[in-house]
Amino acid sequence: MTDTRGPKARSDYEGYAAGALPGEREKPASGPAQPYHPPQAYPTSQNGTQGGQQRGGGSSSAAIRRPRTGARTTPRTRKARLRVAKADPWSVMKVSFLLSIALGVCTVVASAVLWMVMDAMGVFSSVGGTISEATGSNESNGFDLQSFLSLPRVLIFTSVIAVIDVVLATALATLGAFIYNLSAGFVGGVELTLAEDE
Repeated sequence: MTDTRGPKARSDYEGYAAGALPGEREKPASGPAQPYHPPQAYPTSQNGTQGGQQRGGGSSSAAIRRPRTGARTTPRTRKARLRVAKADPWSVMKVSFLLSIALGVCTVVASAVLWMVMDAMGVFSSVGGTISEATGSNESNGFDLQSFLSLPRVLIFTSVIAVIDVVLATALATLGAFIYNLSAGFVGGVELTLAEDE
């Protein structure tokens, strides 16, 4: 039986029979080895520049890539839609405790400043005199408002209110975190849309 295939077909068949893949077959050495040139995105002109542009700044017959004049130059604002799925009760308790302490200190300081301003304006003396005349009798001078609303007594009362506020605010915030986690398990939580300005 005569083999009618050409020499190239026979060499391919012999390469497959030897167990080599098409890309692994040895190419016949037709000459000296040439260096590898990677493919280029733009054709190279005769003067050695890509895209048909000359180094001297001259015109070329090849097409030159130019930027589009109708390109959008206004920066876009990226937006992300996020969901608060869970609030950590421990972190909520710590933050609410610190905030309530700061609020209590501000309350005490504001009460002291307000008392000093009202005392400098003579509010306690005038109001206290009116109350003493209204509640006084021949045996007693009446109710002494100025001694009752003294600065130490006002500061003690305000400090007690601030301590109660710290305890209640911390407990209510922690309880609110637990309730939020329970409700978020049913409805999915609060969704927020965040935008990034560029």
